[in-house]
Amino acid sequence: MNTEFDCDLTPDQWEALKALRAPAPAARWRSRYVLESLVALNLVSVDGGFPVMTARGRHVLIRGSSRLLDVAA
Repeated sequence: MNTEFDCDLTPDQWEALKALRAPAPAARWRSRYVLESLVALNLVSVDGGFPVMTARGRHVLIRGSSRLLDVAA
């Protein structure tokens, strides 16, 4: 069974997901909608009031990173 998952995220969603790679001090999110959309996609969860990337979020970020490199080139 192939468990690949390709998300068609907006640039804002990609930026938010990338921002969660490393632990950071508490900061207000620019767009609550972006955070809620990532939670709805099960890419981010909220733990203790702070957004945390899920395993699925890490998988999507890794799978999508090569596509993001193509866009930057």
